[in-house]
Amino acid sequence: MANFSWRGRDAQGAEVSGEREAPSADVVARQLGAEQIVPLAIVEVASSSGGGIRLEQLFAKRRVELDELVIFSRQMYSLTKAGVPIIRAMRGLQNSARSPLLAEVLGRVADDLESGMSLAGALQQHPRVFSPMFINMIHVGENTGRLDRAFHQLSEYLEMERETRKRIKQATRYPMLVVVAMAVALAVVNFLVIPSFSSVFAKLGADLPWPTLVLIATSNFFVHYWWLMLLVMAAAGVAGWRYLQTEAGALRWDRYRLRLPLVGPIFERIALGRFARTFSMMVSAGVPMMQVLGIVARTVGNKHIGAGIESMRNGVERGESLLRTAANTQLFSPLVLQMLAVGEETGAIDELFEEVADFYDQEVDYDLRRLADAIEPILIVALGVMVLILALGVFLPVWELGAVVRN
Repeated sequence: MANFSWRGRDAQGAEVSGEREAPSADVVARQLGAEQIVPLAIVEVASSSGGGIRLEQLFAKRRVELDELVIFSRQMYSLTKAGVPIIRAMRGLQNSARSPLLAEVLGRVADDLESGMSLAGALQQHPRVFSPMFINMIHVGENTGRLDRAFHQLSEYLEMERETRKRIKQATRYPMLVVVAMAVALAVVNFLVIPSFSSVFAKLGADLPWPTLVLIATSNFFVHYWWLMLLVMAAAGVAGWRYLQTEAGALRWDRYRLRLPLVGPIFERIALGRFARTFSMMVSAGVPMMQVLGIVARTVGNKHIGAGIESMRNGVERGESLLRTAANTQLFSPLVLQMLAVGEETGAIDELFEEVADFYDQEVDYDLRRLADAIEPILIVALGVMVLILALGVFLPVWELGAVVRN
């Protein structure tokens, strides 16, 4: 967020001015327009805090967690269903929010509502908190007079998203712990164990087998060039992160993720399940098909699959059927295409896509339960190979020296 100094004329023609905080000058212009102020000049100014960054600002969370959005959607559903005015509901939730960032955002949303802005327009001023799908569902709820139903659908969608993330974390927790333990053990062996053995072997002056020579050379590299390894890894990490921020890099990485062994199919089913559920929810809410496909393509969570959905949108725009455009993407299984065909014929495409989403969720749940069982043998084999190499490298010279002594 930045501070902007503005100057304009109100509805009576009088010149007014002031300062306000907003993401961009365009947002300030829209806010002034909603207040019936014609902006004449909008200039970004430096922050007037004067004391630098405060300690609480430095350590405050600048992201709203998914759990907080779920609770917010549930509360708004209950309040709007009970007939509580939106501004009063926002003020009440602002005072009771656990997240300081969410409380700050809700306060600004309430201010925008009091100035005459719509709820969807006020939420749109905070894209880091509310996704395009969230904003469009609220927009449809406002236009149809079913804002409570929109919040109810959003709460169910966000709860499903939260459960999926929890299952992924549970399935990957054990493999990650094993990998970290292996990395720590490898560092201890290279920095502490092998140097001690190499000094003993050097004093004996015996010819060492090649596994031992490889271990000693690796340990020497770790000991003497650890700073170079950290530097290279940091540079590679920064370069990779900057590349992934580009459109081409994000698209290539998302395409590669779907081809990863074991986890690639899970990523694909998660994205397709998210697509099916969001599609069903927005179609049932009355959002036009073109707008639905455009929003889902941006919120599906995978650039490669999003590009396929965008091609579906272009095909529908040219007059092709949804079934044909979906088949051309080669993203969906024959079962899903068959349900899509039935949905187009019967007009119940939202209900059938809800079943498709349930089908993908069941597949993801089954794959995640199998993931730990599939990764465990691989980790055991990798750990066994590492122990075998270390054992051969350390004990082969000992055995050879024992044979020499016996002879």
